[in-house]
Amino acid sequence: MTRTDRQRWLLPSHLAAPGGPGAARPRRTVRDWVVDTTVFLLAAFFGLLAADTSARYNGDLVNVLDQIGGALACCALWLRRRWPTGLAAVLAVAGALVPAAAGAMLAALFSVAVRRPFRDIAWILALALAGAVATVFVRPDPETGAALGIVLGVSLTLMVTAWGMLVRARRQLVEALRERADRAEAEAELRAAQAQRLAREAIAREMHDVLAHRLTLLSVHAGALEFRPDAPPEQIARAAGVIRDSAHDALQDLREIIGVLRAPGEENGGGDRPQPTLATLGALVDESREAGTEVVLDTTVDDPGSVPAATGRTVYRIAQEGLTNARKHAPGAPVTVVLRGRPGEGLTVEVRNPAPDGPVPHVPGSGQGLIGLSERAALAGGRLDHGPAPGGGFALVAWLPWPS
Repeated sequence: MTRTDRQRWLLPSHLAAPGGPGAARPRRTVRDWVVDTTVFLLAAFFGLLAADTSARYNGDLVNVLDQIGGALACCALWLRRRWPTGLAAVLAVAGALVPAAAGAMLAALFSVAVRRPFRDIAWILALALAGAVATVFVRPDPETGAALGIVLGVSLTLMVTAWGMLVRARRQLVEALRERADRAEAEAELRAAQAQRLAREAIAREMHDVLAHRLTLLSVHAGALEFRPDAPPEQIARAAGVIRDSAHDALQDLREIIGVLRAPGEENGGGDRPQPTLATLGALVDESREAGTEVVLDTTVDDPGSVPAATGRTVYRIAQEGLTNARKHAPGAPVTVVLRGRPGEGLTVEVRNPAPDGPVPHVPGSGQGLIGLSERAALAGGRLDHGPAPGGGFALVAWLPWPS
C-alpha cells in the first residue's frame, strides 16, 4: 500500500475516488463520516438552543412541533451530499417557520456553497436571506428586537455562504495542483522514455557499425574461397577459421542489437561485452590484415591508455568504419591509418586509401555509417571530414579533443 493509499481516508470522497461523468457516486470516506457527524451534532446543538428559547414564549403544542421539525431537519442533513441544492432550498423555507431548523439550514447552505458555483446558488442564498428576514416577523422573539434579529440572521447567512465559497475555492486549487502534478509526472516519464529510446538507437547504430565490419570480413574470406578453390589447404583452413570466428562475432553483435532494441522490461539475453578502446586499435588492424587488406598503422601515441576512454572508443569506431569502407569500395588497395596527437592539443585520426586499380562491383550501403560517425565526433566536441582525396582515393579525417 502506497503512502497515497494510506492517506486516502483523509481526503473528501470526490478527491479520494475521482471519476468521470458516468462514474458512480463515491462512497463516504472516514473524513466524510467525521465531518457529517460533526455537522449533525452542531445543527442539533443550535436547534436545541433555538427550541429552548422558543419554549419561553410559545405553547406546548408549538414547542413539540418545533422539536419535531428541528429533529427532521437535522436528520435530513445526512442527505446533503446526494441532494445538496434541493435540501438547502427546503430547509431555507423550513427555517423561516421553525427556529429549531435554523442550524440545519445554515449547514445545508454551507454544503451547497461548497459544491456549486455562486451563479447556481444565488437564488438559494436569496431564499435563505428572505427566510432570515421572514422568521423575525413569523416567529418574533420578544427578547430580541426586529432590527437586531434581521442583522443577526442576514449576517450568519452571508458568513456561512462566504465560508463555503472559500472552501470550494481551496478545493479547486488543490485539484488543479493535483492535476498539474500528475501531468508533470506523466511528462517526466515521457521524457525519460524518449531519452532511453534515443540512447538505445545510438547504441544500436554503434553496434550496426560493428556488425557491418564483421560481415565485411566474412564476405571477403568467403569470396577468396570462391575464387581460389585451388589454394593450399593451410590457407583454406585459415580462411575458414576466420569465417567461423567472424560469423560467431557477427551473431553475438546481432544478439546485442536485438537486446538493445527490446522493451526496457525485457531481458536482453546476453552479457555485456567490453567496449573497444584505443588500446584495441592494433587488434583491429591485425584483423583486417588477416582478411587480406594491406594496412599500415602510423601512430605517435605511445601510451594508448592515457587517452580518455570515450575518445579512444570514438577513434576505434572511425578507424573501423574507414577500413570497412575501404574493403567495400576499394578492395585490394592499401590502407593507411595515421594517428597523431598529445594531451592539450587533441587527437587526429586519418584513414586513407588510393583509388582501386580496376573496376569495382557496386556494393550496396545505407550511408548511415559516416553520418553516425559525424554525430559521434560532434558529440565528443570534435569534427569529422570525409571525401575524395586530392591525389585520388578516399580520405577520412577526424579531430577529437584530448584534455591536458
